Amino acid sequence: MWIIGALLLVVILVFAVSAYKKHYTIKQIREAPKQEQTEQQEEAEEVSETTDEEEKKRKEDPVKDFISDKAEKAMNRFFTKELNIVAIGDSLTEGVGDEADNGGYVGILKDTINQDRELVEMKNFGKEGNRSDQLMARLDDEEIEAALEDADIILVTIGANDIMKIFKENFTNLTLDKFSNGKSNYERRLDEIITSMDDMNPRADIYLVGFYNPFKRYFADIEELEIIIEDWNNIGREVTEEHRHVHFIPTKDLFEDTSINYLSSDNFHPNHLGYELMAERVLEYITNEGEPLDEEE
Repeated sequence: MWIIGALLLVVILVFAVSAYKKHYTIKQIREAPKQEQTEQQEEAEEVSETTDEEEKKRKEDPVKDFISDKAEKAMNRFFTKELNIVAIGDSLTEGVGDEADNGGYVGILKDTINQDRELVEMKNFGKEGNRSDQLMARLDDEEIEAALEDADIILVTIGANDIMKIFKENFTNLTLDKFSNGKSNYERRLDEIITSMDDMNPRADIYLVGFYNPFKRYFADIEELEIIIEDWNNIGREVTEEHRHVHFIPTKDLFEDTSINYLSSDNFHPNHLGYELMAERVLEYITNEGEPLDEEE
C-alpha cells in the first residue's frame, strides 16, 4: 500500500529534521553572545548535576527506583542460587539508546538481581543490526556456543532488523504482502535458532522478547504499522509455543502510553526508562515460569 511507503518517507524526514535541528542548535550556541553562552552553560551544568544525582540514586537502590513490589517479591523467591543468564540478539540486547550506558534491559536486570549479592552471571552477546539469519550464523561462534551450553536462562531479541530490511529493499514498492513473505522466512529462521539453542542446552529456559512499535508516538493512526508489529509478534509467540520451556515475552503494550517518552534520541530504541520497563517485564516472566505475575502478588 502506498501509505506504508509514504510513512517510511515521513520517518526518514523526521530523522533528518531531528539531525538538522541538532546541528542548527549547535550553530546557534557557537554564534550566541558570551552572556547567553554562559547562561546556557549554567543550565547545562544544572541538568548535569541533576542527572548525576539521579544516576547515583539509581546505582544505590536500583530496585526501588523502578520495580514493582510484586516483581521484587517474585525475584527474591526465585533467585536463591547462582544462575547463568545469556542474552543474545540485536541492538535491544546490546542496549543501544540507553543514555545511562548501562547495557539496556540486560544491564538493569544484572544490577537489580545482584543488588545484595552476586546471584547471576550475565553474558551479553547483543550486536547492533543483527538479523535472524546473522544471529543463526553467530551460534557457531565458540564463545557463544560455550556460553549457551552453560546457561540456565537464555534471553533473545531478534527480528526488528528483518523488518527494517524489508523497508529498505522495497522502499519504492512497499506493500503488506512484502512483509507477509518476510514473515515466512523469519518464522523458519527463528525456529532454527531456538531449535539450535535447545540442542546445545536442553535444560535452559529460553525467552523471546517481543516487538514494540517505535513509531506509535508520532504515527498512531497508521494501522498498517500496528498490523505488521502484531503479525510478527504472533509469529514469535507461535514459534515459542511449539517448543518446550520456551516462552514469549510481550513488550508492545509497554510503549503504548505516548504521553511519556520511552524512546532515545534516535526515536527508535528505548531510553533508560524504556529499558527499565522491559527489564521489569522480563523479570516478571522469568520468575513466574513464562507467565505474567498475578495482580495479587
